[in-house]
Amino acid sequence: MNKSIITIIIALALTIGVQAQNDSIDQAQFMAVYDYQCRTLDDEGKPVIDSMEIVVQVGRTMTKSMPWSQSSLYQKTFEEQGKIYNEAYLHMQTVWTGWPEGQTTTRELIFPYNFEGKEATPEMLWTLSDDTVTMNGYLCHKATTVFRGIEWHVCYTEEIPSSAGPWRLRGLPGLIVQAESEAHTFTLTQVRQETSPITYQPDPEARKLSYKKLLKYRHEIYGNKQYAKNPMYYLPEFQDLMHSFPDSQLTVLTKFNAVFLDWRPVLPKAHVYQPLEQ
Repeated sequence: MNKSIITIIIALALTIGVQAQNDSIDQAQFMAVYDYQCRTLDDEGKPVIDSMEIVVQVGRTMTKSMPWSQSSLYQKTFEEQGKIYNEAYLHMQTVWTGWPEGQTTTRELIFPYNFEGKEATPEMLWTLSDDTVTMNGYLCHKATTVFRGIEWHVCYTEEIPSSAGPWRLRGLPGLIVQAESEAHTFTLTQVRQETSPITYQPDPEARKLSYKKLLKYRHEIYGNKQYAKNPMYYLPEFQDLMHSFPDSQLTVLTKFNAVFLDWRPVLPKAHVYQPLEQ
């Protein structure tokens, strides 16, 4: 058994309590909620569509895009706990675009560590089209781009004058309403006209590195052929670790066929990794 792994997990659990002391870095002008779908394969090679919700806080100088479970909209009800398990299949990051100024900060859990990467905010070179379409009640214009090896077809609306979008997509003369690539689709489902603080909680336990190195490590872990059938293949001591924890730290939600270790989902099987950027 690797005792250092156990120590890390306990430290991460304690850090969650510390992070309740939220630090406000901007004020959101509104929140946009997106449905995110990923077309992929399960561990037996059968087609499957994974989905989750993403919340984007749009502030005066920055945006914060995050999984639903990381947002203020998340309610700790039994039904909503199942959303955390769905999110685990999709590896969606929390992204602060414009924090610090001119940079983008990304945080995510690659079990058992939290990772945080920074880079200069990348520019997206869009090709705008005169074509229009009505989507979700908004008059939208079309645009395309290739961002880090992935081609995106996007609809945006100038009726909401914001350059924001889900995840890292941004830079158009209106809010992104839908963005689609070969494997991924983001669709705007609601705009909430409410102000709220945009927060950044320092995580002293997070492993900090350049975003380029974080992206490389992510691809190495999730892109491995073993991942779908054995998501913990890179932690050979994981089974010993599971047996070492008391029942109070292991939770099973039979309705969702889900296992949680200190409320972090543990996947017995996974789906084939579809990168959002290469």
